[in-house]
Amino acid sequence: MFKVQTFNKISSKGLDLLPRDTYEIASEISHPDAVILRSHKMHGMELPESVLAVARAGAGTNNVPVEEYGKKGVVVFNTPGANANSVKELVLTGMLLSSRRIVDSINWAKTLVGEGDEVPKLIEKNKSNFTGPEIQGKTIGIIGLGAIGVMVANAATALGMDVVGYDPYLSVDGALAMSRKVRRVDALETLIKSSDYITIHVPLNDHTKGMINEEKLSMVKPGVRILNFSRGGLVNNGDITKALENGSVAYYVTDFPDEDMIKTDKVIAIPHLGASTPEATDNCATMAATQLRDFLEQGNIKNSVNFPNVSQARIPGTQRITVTNRDVPNMVSQISTVLGESNLNIEGMVNSSRGDIAYNIVDVEGTVEQGLLEKLESIEGVVNVRLIP
Repeated sequence: MFKVQTFNKISSKGLDLLPRDTYEIASEISHPDAVILRSHKMHGMELPESVLAVARAGAGTNNVPVEEYGKKGVVVFNTPGANANSVKELVLTGMLLSSRRIVDSINWAKTLVGEGDEVPKLIEKNKSNFTGPEIQGKTIGIIGLGAIGVMVANAATALGMDVVGYDPYLSVDGALAMSRKVRRVDALETLIKSSDYITIHVPLNDHTKGMINEEKLSMVKPGVRILNFSRGGLVNNGDITKALENGSVAYYVTDFPDEDMIKTDKVIAIPHLGASTPEATDNCATMAATQLRDFLEQGNIKNSVNFPNVSQARIPGTQRITVTNRDVPNMVSQISTVLGESNLNIEGMVNSSRGDIAYNIVDVEGTVEQGLLEKLESIEGVVNVRLIP
């Protein structure tokens, strides 16, 4: 019986993929094998030693101490792309809101309450104050061509926009899914200088924090609209405020507003609605539960943010051993030697590394005794060992 602890409300469409005859699921549970969460902050939380994996039902993992858990041998999963369509739709909405001055016009229209029969006349007289450009034929620069960025790029292309993309880490899958009309550039500065709209789709880390700053904002086309549906820390608040005040940036649309942004003119502050659709909630939970089940029952890893992706089809009649270790030389040889000394034949083996962490899946023929697992655990550099019968 696997025990799974939940934080936040997790969609039943995901949790129902974990059979209740083999899974116990609760928000309060002792010695959990795994955790599923959404936005719950785990920094500073004492993680039970029994936890093997943490599954984040969403793309961002800033609420999880990823590196710390990796050192403990705890696999952290996320669900890239599960909420991509939801975010894409809101990006397009934000672009139109900022371009056609829709928010300003709605707020102004509400001031006409009490004007009675004069309302239609006042609207016709003042509507020119809210003129804004169409997006067709304009250039949108997309920073980050992951699942969301590619969907935004394809949608913008379909709307008749010229699309410029920047992503030095573009995956093969991303490249194949992206419209051929998208023009990729090798320098972020090239994108910034040529775009009428700039939308950001990168994770927040030490390299990307404050990437949209005074230096970058000094390069923009006058009147650019900047959209941030990734993380608030990607844009320097003070610098974007100055750019809005001097008019170099027409609007800033953010899904991660703080008090400073809420009170700043020309900021469209959306209260983190990027993934707030029932479809996205279900998709994220389904993906998180599927990946977690495959790991707990088979030892396979897909979409981890701190472990390598490693999977192997189960060989009938074998027992499976997984080994997490520091990525040091001669580790595979030592593991194989211990198995050989126990007269266990290796029927299948796969291993890979990511940073300082290596992960091995070994299918063996024969009976695996507890003493063997202890020998594997005693190898210097081994973090943990699992037996999956």
